[in-house]
Amino acid sequence: MVDPHRFPSLLAIRAFEAAARLGSFARAAQELDTTAASVSYHVRRLEEQIGVRLFARYPQRVELTEPGQLVAHEAINAFAALRASFIRAANVDEARLSLTTLPTLGTSWLTPKLGRFRAKHPEIALDLDLSPDAQDLSAGHFDAAIRNGHGRWPGLRTTELLPSIFMPLCAPALKDAAASIADPRRPLDVPLLGRSDWWTLWYRTRGFDDVVLHGRFGTHLSAEYLDIAAAVAGHGIAIGSPILFRNEIEAGRLVPAHDAVASDGRAFWFTFPIARQHSGKIAMFREWLCDEASRDRDAAHHYIRRAVIVEP
Repeated sequence: MVDPHRFPSLLAIRAFEAAARLGSFARAAQELDTTAASVSYHVRRLEEQIGVRLFARYPQRVELTEPGQLVAHEAINAFAALRASFIRAANVDEARLSLTTLPTLGTSWLTPKLGRFRAKHPEIALDLDLSPDAQDLSAGHFDAAIRNGHGRWPGLRTTELLPSIFMPLCAPALKDAAASIADPRRPLDVPLLGRSDWWTLWYRTRGFDDVVLHGRFGTHLSAEYLDIAAAVAGHGIAIGSPILFRNEIEAGRLVPAHDAVASDGRAFWFTFPIARQHSGKIAMFREWLCDEASRDRDAAHHYIRRAVIVEP
């Protein structure tokens, strides 16, 4: 008598279902990527566990017994429903892309472009997270990320998008007053905005290795896009990316305060777990994103080619 509290082996049930549906141990073995002997073993084990003969075995074929036909009907339906649920789950997952990226890139560069992605792929909804810290893509909260760095992250596929470059930017009205930034030894009437390490690297590309910038900064803000907003308002000279803020430059809201362009050797990368490399939604977003980045690299080529790389 079958113990109702002891469920038969799932491996054995799976082997039986495939053999019953396909009518052959050999064909079941091909589907399960194993051997006919293994399928036969698991079916025999199932028969021993429930105490019922499910297959009649002949030299060149097998046939379901009457009890086997009863079990096969239920098992095939159950596995079909399970397969269908996996397909539905995959379809639901493929319909929503969760992306995490840096606040400045997400706010100033990516978000204004997303309407074009939605127009091209209306079947994919996008969840966008903005975080200054790199999120763990293995935790399952996000499908992909755009990160800044050198593109070497274990377990992740990476595609380079844009180089990380920066230069002094200011409102047109401050262009003349900002001319004194060329020499850090001269007094500066306009406050600096942005990261002091970027300013230091920018001066190093111009041969000033021991720059003292203390007392030259105005308001300290938490993100590059906020520094740029302050610069547009005429509150100082920001140091930022002429790629990410190309729209502000082309619209005349910002102008380069100096022609020198610096880089710390890093870049922005689209990245996702290797385990998701066959995901259709990630492939479509990567293709679209690479096209957008390519257009912006071409438009900013005169800045990119002038960039001098200095390691921090």
